[in-house]
Amino acid sequence: MDALVSTEWLERELGASDLRVVDATKFMAGTDRDARAEYEAGHIPGAVFMDLTELADTTSVVENMAPPPEKFASRMQSLGLGDGSRIVIYDDSPLKSAARAWWLLKLFGAHDVALLDGGLAKWKAEGRPLEMGKQTLRHRHFTVWRDAKAVRTKDQMLANVDGGTEQVVDARPAARFTGEERDPRPGMAPGHIPGSRSLPHGQLFNDDGTWKQGDALKAAFDAAGIDLDKPLVATCGSGMTATVLAFGAHLLGKDDVAVYDGSWSEWGADAATPKATGAA
Repeated sequence: MDALVSTEWLERELGASDLRVVDATKFMAGTDRDARAEYEAGHIPGAVFMDLTELADTTSVVENMAPPPEKFASRMQSLGLGDGSRIVIYDDSPLKSAARAWWLLKLFGAHDVALLDGGLAKWKAEGRPLEMGKQTLRHRHFTVWRDAKAVRTKDQMLANVDGGTEQVVDARPAARFTGEERDPRPGMAPGHIPGSRSLPHGQLFNDDGTWKQGDALKAAFDAAGIDLDKPLVATCGSGMTATVLAFGAHLLGKDDVAVYDGSWSEWGADAATPKATGAA
């Protein structure tokens, strides 16, 4: 299974015994949209709802940090996702939140995971089938494992500001990166991690919501000054859209992209961390 699958491919594969379809829609706090309610009102047949809001480390003071491996494995088993599953994820969110689900699954050891190109919006626009209500699948074993190399901590990011061994790319909107626009979370300083580059996550998509690919996708990284042959860490506001950049790099064959999971929620709230403003 390719990392990015088409709506045509997915409709043909629906009903396959090893296929699991996941709705991983999540919205920014404060919006008037309810991801779970929208899922129950209409989702791709057989899809289960992955609640990304709940899939976090509740012991951390930083929002949206990845959960402990045991908690993640337990939640996946309850969704019927496990060893041997082919998992296709989609969303219907401006955050492109399916990428966060993809990153979590890869972080915790899932092998065959793909995103649906164009998401639910494209599926609906093409008049493909939907079903209502909740979907429950039989529990399936999910091996507990975690790839520490895929995550960066604040201490590692601080060391990198001085050492500069890894490129840092920021997925937030350009105005948040430069500091012209304040973070919507209270208590956050403006700006970005010194030395980081700006690549708003929306620049990785075509006007119809499908992913850019090949030369067009690489051009987005090139324009941001990112060399995909060198080490790379993605960051954003709360570890959500950073995973969009990680998936985009994955489509270009780069699998060694780490994510600073604390992102600006952690960095911007700490008075002791260095901040930069402006375009660079």
